[in-house]
Amino acid sequence: MASLLCPALVLFAARLSGFAVGLLVLFWVLTFKSTFLPSSLSQQDFIYAVLHPLLMVIGFILLSGEAILVHRWLPGSMGLKKSVHLGLQGVALASGIFGIWTKFQGKDGIVANFYSLHSWMGLICISLFGIQWLLGFLNFWHRREAKIARIKILPWHVFLGLYTYALAVATAETGLLEKLAFIQSKRNNVSKHSTESLLVNSLGLFLAMLSGFVILAAVSPKYGYHTLQSRQH
Repeated sequence: MASLLCPALVLFAARLSGFAVGLLVLFWVLTFKSTFLPSSLSQQDFIYAVLHPLLMVIGFILLSGEAILVHRWLPGSMGLKKSVHLGLQGVALASGIFGIWTKFQGKDGIVANFYSLHSWMGLICISLFGIQWLLGFLNFWHRREAKIARIKILPWHVFLGLYTYALAVATAETGLLEKLAFIQSKRNNVSKHSTESLLVNSLGLFLAMLSGFVILAAVSPKYGYHTLQSRQH
């Protein structure tokens, strides 16, 4: 089915979904400050609370998705595409690590912020992403060595990359559900039909759409790993 779709249309849909995700998360953290800054928190705590969704969604998910799409739109040699891919993934990894670090700054300490499914998935995701990036870095700088081994590993590299990306989106979705449950609790008294509730649900919907289009572009026969594999020969 992917081969029947226009690659440019899939890429446009991915970019449009990514733009909507970035816009919604920015609007959320800048407009509904009371969600991220309860009366018991300081201004510094508010900065950490806001940085977490910004870094994890825009810095980690959007950038890593763009890194996946590099091979689909960037002209030039395969070496150039690999270097840009590696660079974007490196920035995404740094954003993810810093985004998790912001949760260490909570007033209740580290353990208190890592009790939920969202936090566990996040730690697994960033660990897998770091391993994937390190292997890609070593492979990039030693790309002339063990060529046959790299060709055999490539499908697993693609699988782990797409799995980690999907896991990142799933982790973000659990974070949105966790936050939505909190703001709709009796403590915050936010209606299920409020503007903020609709915004958070819309953000989750566009994240799901973004991941679908990015993965579709990645597995498309015209742009998938089969093309990359043929260029390794």
